[in-house]
Amino acid sequence: MSKIILTGDRPTGRLHIGHYVGSLRRRVELQNSGEYDKIYIMIADAQALTDNIDNPEKVRQNVIEVALDYLACGLDPAKSTLFIQSQISELCELTFYYMDLVTVSRLQRNPTVKNEIQLRNFEASIPVGFFTYPISQAADITFCKATTVPVGEDQLPMIEQTKEIVHKFNSIYAPETPVLVDPQALIPEAEACKRLPGTDGKAKMSKSLGNCIYLADTADEVKAKVMSMYTDPLHLQVSDPGHIEGNTVFTYLDAFARDEHFERYLPDYANLDELKAHYIRGGLGDVKVKKFLNNVLQEELEPIRNRRQEFAKDIPEIYNILKKGSDTAREAAAQTLSEVKHAMKIDYFDDKELIKAQSERYLK
Repeated sequence: MSKIILTGDRPTGRLHIGHYVGSLRRRVELQNSGEYDKIYIMIADAQALTDNIDNPEKVRQNVIEVALDYLACGLDPAKSTLFIQSQISELCELTFYYMDLVTVSRLQRNPTVKNEIQLRNFEASIPVGFFTYPISQAADITFCKATTVPVGEDQLPMIEQTKEIVHKFNSIYAPETPVLVDPQALIPEAEACKRLPGTDGKAKMSKSLGNCIYLADTADEVKAKVMSMYTDPLHLQVSDPGHIEGNTVFTYLDAFARDEHFERYLPDYANLDELKAHYIRGGLGDVKVKKFLNNVLQEELEPIRNRRQEFAKDIPEIYNILKKGSDTAREAAAQTLSEVKHAMKIDYFDDKELIKAQSERYLK
């Protein structure tokens, strides 16, 4: 069986370094590994509209921003299919059929849905599209018969819901020859890459909170954000012992710093463990650590920023890439939809045996 990846992002803003360490960097590695037959990267604009329906221009404008971030990070349209969710109408039809396989109570129990509803203060005014997103996501995953879905741990309930839909569909409609593929989640291995906190120390980066470092930020913007980053509130003097846990600067260093960075920017230390040990026992100031982190981030982000600026010089070509990718994705979706309808016995006009049998029945 082919090894196929499906993953993506909602276009509600430019992508930040939390996206980068949590998924983008890994996607590029997977793309270049040669281990996968196909890789689909989706810009989930239809899903973004479920809680931005009154501001479609926000979603519309950010489609190109996300695409630029993708290309700048190294996603290659020659190796990965980059497409826009709303342009694949077959996904809506697949979602419609899958809805009959899921109960309202099951959706209400989905931890990710519950958390997102609470986060957005929807309470009883939940848009149906948002509430049923796990079913829509199942269509996103199954249309290309994805075997692997890279996600964060917070998205595991969504993958579990997809697996339930796949199993139920196959058991009812295709018990002998399964039509849908059972996907497996692929979560980040490094703890620091699972969820990078905001620069203010809050658990989640958010545009509304202003605590993000964006991939498109200038060098000066990155430096300013790093130097104002939340550290250890008890580390008031350089001589004070410091704490690593909950210290955003060290969380970022866990995600980005490598031994060679110390050779270039902080040769007094051989590696991050030595830097942490000094900070914990006292005698190491926050400013020195922040300056080191700034150097590390600048080295990582500068080539991304430069590539982004180059891609941005030809926006029509970016849309052309997305159109080609959407055409490719639509072909895969049409094939899967055809198989689904055949299994459900609703491919009336293509079922020659049905037509013949009904004809013979009424001619008797």
